[in-house]
Amino acid sequence: MKSGGRASQISDADARLAAIVDSSFDAIIGKDLNSVITDWNHAAERMFGYSAEEAIGQSILMLIPEHLHDEESDIIGRIRRGEGVASLDTTRKRKDGSLVAVSVTVSPIRNATGKIVGASTIARDITAAKESERRIRFLMREVNHRVKNQFAVILSMVRETNKRSADPGEFEEMIRARIMALSRSHDLLVTSEWAGASLFDLIQEHLKPFGHEERISLSGPLLMLQSNAVQNLGMAFHELGTNSSKYGALVGDAGHVDITWTVETGPQAQRQFHLVWQETSAARGDEGEANGSARKGFGTVVLKRVAPQSLRGASSLERSPGELKWSLTAPLKAIVVPQLGAENGSDFDD
Repeated sequence: MKSGGRASQISDADARLAAIVDSSFDAIIGKDLNSVITDWNHAAERMFGYSAEEAIGQSILMLIPEHLHDEESDIIGRIRRGEGVASLDTTRKRKDGSLVAVSVTVSPIRNATGKIVGASTIARDITAAKESERRIRFLMREVNHRVKNQFAVILSMVRETNKRSADPGEFEEMIRARIMALSRSHDLLVTSEWAGASLFDLIQEHLKPFGHEERISLSGPLLMLQSNAVQNLGMAFHELGTNSSKYGALVGDAGHVDITWTVETGPQAQRQFHLVWQETSAARGDEGEANGSARKGFGTVVLKRVAPQSLRGASSLERSPGELKWSLTAPLKAIVVPQLGAENGSDFDD
């Protein structure tokens, strides 16, 4: 009776162990000391594409890319010495020839007398983790580059704003507003993990502080901007919005701002981005002389030099009583995220 009970307990334990192995999300593979597969669970089928019937009896080398075959020789050598492999990040090959990043753990298998007769391999798919690591490294490089670029932009802002400020109070106010504008562009990029931002969102974000949304119209195709375009166009929209709220269409009740953009084919069959900021307002007689110097400050530098040069394009700025027009033309590849910018898109008005 006791012997039968002991046998039943062992049988139940073996059944539970088999169920645990079979239900594991990790591939669990048994092999002998000649690297021949002896055991193959369902997770191994899912990960590598071979059924148990196809895999058992085959060399484990069928899962290992040729240039990594020496790994198996090293692993078997360690198993024969009674050692194991705690964790090895490597690459394995599926039935269809595709590669998968895995973390491998290998332990010796001993028989009832303690003799090493094979090895148990547990393989975990770490593709997502590797992609996450790659993405983090990319983002860190991008952030490092952007931070250095932001420092250069801020230093330029400080220098140019200082040249054109009448007193410390005005200087502080203008610098704070411009740094906050850079921050708004930065926030859009962070939200997308530095993948870019839509032109529509960028314009709305930078014009929001000035209010009067009902007097601002946007029209153009849906475009996802590169990070460099986000920063430089964001600066331009901030300067245009500031100017409009002080001297232009957003001062009185009758003004209006139209922002349109198109994708066109240039003279050498190159796709070009073309944007126009057109604003109209009630002309004021004192506008030209009284506000001339203010309206030709750092904002003009951004619109006529900084933004177009940074985007490898050209711009024009035209002023007349009651009107202001800024246009920018640049290569589309300097503006949009590759393969995401589209010529066709829905027009929209705000």
